[in-house]
Amino acid sequence: MTERIAALRHFMWERCHHAARISLPENLPLSYRDAHLPDVTRTALRLKQALAMETPYLFPGELIAFTRTVPNLPMIFSDAEWQAISSTHYIHELGNVSNLSPDYASVMNAGLLAVREKLGEGMEQDAMRTSIDAVLELTRRYEAAVRAAGDDALAETLARVPAYPPRTFREALQSLRILHYAMWCEGDYHNTLGRFDQYMFPYLKADLDAGRETEDSAFELLEAFFLACNRDSDLYPGMQQGDNGQSIVLGGVTPDGRDGYNLLSEMCLKASAEIRLIDPKINLRVNKDTPIEVYELGTQLTKLGLGFPQYENDDVAVPALEKLGYETADARNYAMAACWEFIIPGRAMEIPNIGALPFANCVDSVIREHLTDCESMEDLLSRIRSDIFARVRETVAERHDLYVIPSPYLSLFFEGCAETGRDISLGNRYNNWGLHGTGLAPAADMLAAVEDAVFGGDISKEMLLEAMEKNFEGCDQLHDRLWNRAPKMGNDDDRADKYAAWLLSAFADSVEGLTNERGGIIRAGTGSAMYYIFHANELGATADGRRAGVPLPANYAPSLNIKLNGPVSLIKSFTKPDLGRVINGGPLTIEFSESVFTQDESIAKVAQLVRLFVLRGGHQLQLNTVNRDRMLDAQKHPENYRNLIVRVWGWSGYFVELDKCYQDHIIRRAELLV
Repeated sequence: MTERIAALRHFMWERCHHAARISLPENLPLSYRDAHLPDVTRTALRLKQALAMETPYLFPGELIAFTRTVPNLPMIFSDAEWQAISSTHYIHELGNVSNLSPDYASVMNAGLLAVREKLGEGMEQDAMRTSIDAVLELTRRYEAAVRAAGDDALAETLARVPAYPPRTFREALQSLRILHYAMWCEGDYHNTLGRFDQYMFPYLKADLDAGRETEDSAFELLEAFFLACNRDSDLYPGMQQGDNGQSIVLGGVTPDGRDGYNLLSEMCLKASAEIRLIDPKINLRVNKDTPIEVYELGTQLTKLGLGFPQYENDDVAVPALEKLGYETADARNYAMAACWEFIIPGRAMEIPNIGALPFANCVDSVIREHLTDCESMEDLLSRIRSDIFARVRETVAERHDLYVIPSPYLSLFFEGCAETGRDISLGNRYNNWGLHGTGLAPAADMLAAVEDAVFGGDISKEMLLEAMEKNFEGCDQLHDRLWNRAPKMGNDDDRADKYAAWLLSAFADSVEGLTNERGGIIRAGTGSAMYYIFHANELGATADGRRAGVPLPANYAPSLNIKLNGPVSLIKSFTKPDLGRVINGGPLTIEFSESVFTQDESIAKVAQLVRLFVLRGGHQLQLNTVNRDRMLDAQKHPENYRNLIVRVWGWSGYFVELDKCYQDHIIRRAELLV
């Protein structure tokens, strides 16, 4: 790390730039809320006002400019207007466009002025023009401030981009920073940086070939960009601080079938290890031919406790996406949403987290209501399958008359929107929805326990149900049998693993043939998002011996607090299902103790585990390195642990900024170490 980067990192880490932020006045005029204005015009005017209020702010020695000084403005509707819209439409999350992967390259390579010139006539195109003008005006003010400060190199960069195509790696990084920055100011969120190493590498290569940059000087620029991604993340909306969607994808096959891992991919991994901040969160696309050295670089980040990279297996993902109807070039070009969902850059207005199937709750409710009526496991499974189908259809049916707030600026980054004037909020080439699947391992464990203890043992149905009602109080022997001696998913035990495969297959079957109101399909997945907290709160004691109040696992992971045989058995269990059928996404999540990395050969061993997962047909994998004692102390003395990074579900954040329920869950997960 150069002295400049170290100083910039310290300046930012001490939050010195927060002093430049303003507080919005209570009587701030909101002219964009004029009831006579179309909603698309309101969005453009809101962006114009937000950017006009920004004050150019410069770090000492800054290489990549643009820092937020204005928090998010109020939305484009009054409370009464929004209530009226919400009463007749389905609103997803905050109602804004989110969780997409814009095509930065198309806009960056053309320049905003050229994009503006191609806009036709119409209300939507007028809103796009207003948005472009607002971005360029703020850039001009930044350029003037930089010139006044005497930084000619940065001023010349801002004079070029994003108005015109970048000519250098630095100009490309600066252009990307501005373009992405403005998306947040428009109100869009969780729109990722996509396949960063693919669209940025040509600029790096050209600079290196021409001798304009060395690898060292280019690396400094890259680290400066990474720092810029962390400046304003506390202003970005999400379930918790850190849940901001600023992720990048590295490596993977290109649309024409070549290996996309390149020098910039490697530089990004090394820069992240050196910067050690939460953004950008890294997704690393791999396959059966990926060299072990790449896995070892990724494992270096795991060792640091950053909670990334998250691995995606092209050998599973690409053919699975093709089977769902994605064109081959698009399937090969997939990126990740804010957490793990598979999305297509520049061609998709998908909602990959529109709901969730609660596996554990489903199995538990059927056991409670129908176990006494079932003569065999087949009877029980038949009822569970019917319940899964019913829940999925009910979830999809509830999502109707979708309304999404228009985003004329973001629309510039999606296929056909600028040419036709169609706002991205109304759809694009792909309009699919995704459902998470939570509590899979506990659900499988419940079924294995019922088969072992009831249909294959000497425990009566009534005895089991009564013990569950009593939260196993006074039922110590039965609880020990169910919790400690019944089969558990994660130990390479087919008696439990077969039920996980069966449940995922039933989930995949339940969405086949379903479409949403925009003509898209419904995708099944293995992720949990925040539902692992919500769904656990609805559960009492369960048939696997889990007591009421014990959390569900996050993502695709074993039940908490069970005995595991080790990481190899864990990987074998979780690669038995046909994961290509549940390709909405959701990683196998494994927690490691810091002590795992005290030995010299630990990096190589963990890298081989990742490779084993890929070779066995795993779809996604995410590894965490945690220290339980440190987290407990951080709860008592948060002021001493401001930089303690943890993986929450599909994103990394600072432990002390999380709500206690999420802190407690991560601590609980740390008790299940391999």
